[in-house]
Amino acid sequence: MRINKLILTTLIALFSFITVPSPLHAQEDTMETLEATIVNVLEEKELYQQLELLVTKGSLQDKKIIVENGHLPIANLQKYQVGNRVMVNYEKDFQNNDYFYITDYIRRGSLLALFIIFAVLVATIAKWRGITSLLGMAASFFVIFKFILPKILSGSEPVLIAIIGSMFIIPITFYLSHGFNKKTTVAVAGTAIALIITGILASIFVNTAKLTGFASEEAGFLQIAKQGSVDIKGLLLAGIIIGVLGVLDDITVSQSAIVIQLKKANPKLKFDQLYKRAMDVGQDHISSMVNTLILVYTGAALPLLLLFINSPQPFLEIINYEIVADEIIRTLVGSIGLILAVPITTIIAVLTITNKKP
Repeated sequence: MRINKLILTTLIALFSFITVPSPLHAQEDTMETLEATIVNVLEEKELYQQLELLVTKGSLQDKKIIVENGHLPIANLQKYQVGNRVMVNYEKDFQNNDYFYITDYIRRGSLLALFIIFAVLVATIAKWRGITSLLGMAASFFVIFKFILPKILSGSEPVLIAIIGSMFIIPITFYLSHGFNKKTTVAVAGTAIALIITGILASIFVNTAKLTGFASEEAGFLQIAKQGSVDIKGLLLAGIIIGVLGVLDDITVSQSAIVIQLKKANPKLKFDQLYKRAMDVGQDHISSMVNTLILVYTGAALPLLLLFINSPQPFLEIINYEIVADEIIRTLVGSIGLILAVPITTIIAVLTITNKKP
């Protein structure tokens, strides 16, 4: 899977607090999220801590506050140290007293450092092509946060919006990453066709499997926050479409390049010969990419799989749960899209390079 998909996820985590404010917190007028640094541990007993924090961002900036940690029954209890930078929720209790509690660490520094290392390596090793790839990644980020997400949040049909957004992302990112040439144009066409087929398949099997989209907690929170204005099932479909887009980039560009290079190496190759030789390579590409998809989704779902591995319930019952069925359909639909992208792109490339029909 292309590295730009991974780094796009990092960018989303890094900048989403600026671009898209939390819909849950937007309704809580009395709650504020502060940023602070722990300057002193005033008291510590087993899991309990009384901490002194210096607020670095928010309405109480430059003021010191006292926060208790470990007095609430939570599953993932953290013990903090002096110097830790944290997020703190600030609100008033029923007696109008200030109430603070730590919600998480501030991680933006680590994310930014990782992104800088990535960007420097891309620019240094891939040179100008790497720089244009970064621009393409930024364009994808822009379309997702300025078009796709706002439109879905406003109540528009998620699948339609995802396809329209993808049709903007595909040519922009492909041409920036791979240049304005015949190879890229063929890859754009192959990707667009494969993506539409993937969307149709996803819609069919999400409906036949009776998936609701509510397998994740986030979907439930979103439904409450937006009071039912977002089509959660459509959001599941949109996620499948956008998720497979990054993988299609790899396979369509590579397949298009293979056809062009084969023709350059032997201009006498006829349509059927060129198609067969390109597909010989494409079959290996399919095998490796399908395996990549399976491993990526498995890695993302490891906590879930561990919950089920020692379950007394039979396997056929476990895979029937929606949270598991979601991932199975996502993986298989994405894999089918990949498989179809190879012959589709190969045919388009061969037709283009030979300038005649078979």
